[in-house]
Amino acid sequence: MSNILKAILNIAKNPIAELKSNYSGRNSINNIGEALETYIQDAFANTITVTDPEKRNQKISEVFSYLGNQNNPPDIMLQQGDAIEVKKIQSKGSAIALNSSYPKHKLYANDSKITDACKACEDWDVKDIIYAIGVTSDKSLKTLWLIYGDCYAADKTIYARIGETIKQGVSDISGLEFAETKELGRVNRVDPLGITNLRIRGMWHIDNPLKVFKDIHQVNMDKTFNLVCIMRLEKYNSFEQEEKDKLQYHQHIHLKDIQIKNPNNPAQLIDAKLITMEIS
Repeated sequence: MSNILKAILNIAKNPIAELKSNYSGRNSINNIGEALETYIQDAFANTITVTDPEKRNQKISEVFSYLGNQNNPPDIMLQQGDAIEVKKIQSKGSAIALNSSYPKHKLYANDSKITDACKACEDWDVKDIIYAIGVTSDKSLKTLWLIYGDCYAADKTIYARIGETIKQGVSDISGLEFAETKELGRVNRVDPLGITNLRIRGMWHIDNPLKVFKDIHQVNMDKTFNLVCIMRLEKYNSFEQEEKDKLQYHQHIHLKDIQIKNPNNPAQLIDAKLITMEIS
């Protein structure tokens, strides 16, 4: 079964900064976003160097239970393992667009934003979720952040309460024809001819990890490639000792015990593990 420690080791063996040129030839990939997601898949499936499409597809099928789409989280789910949401930014100051889905502390099978195929791909109720965030140019990957949702986002009740409050406020407006929707609201027949409808959607953004964790780690942007991973210490401790030893003794990988703010209560600090790698 694959996991984030194995993925980091695979990236350490094959750190690919020039993502677009590397993937455009063998995978017919035309943009850096697609290349980033494919690289994340390959890192977890240990297929970075596999060029035979049939062999790669077989391995992907063995490792992942679900590969998603751009409109519904997550992008990837590991068989009996974590979910992964892949995002890219092209500026250190950019916020991350999450569209209509609020940030995920965990991924729940009863989330209305995930597809039926995702819910049915395996027997599951809740999964840890990794935000794989690439800082890219149009052609290359400069920094890859791997951040667990419970280090980054608050509990789902924080975000759901806001959405429900807005939805209720809209529905309380008299004289409008409302329709059932998974969005914040939908108003039908708003004009005298009854031919115009209004969709009310949430557009969520979250600050990128360079800003959120700037007091924890400063990325050296002069390096060709950087990897930064943050997870709760209890999550790190749940992995096999053999895998942790491989990380600890790798010449390019550095581990550090840190404390980060609890996303649900910043007055509290939680124990976490910082894993970094720099390639000159």
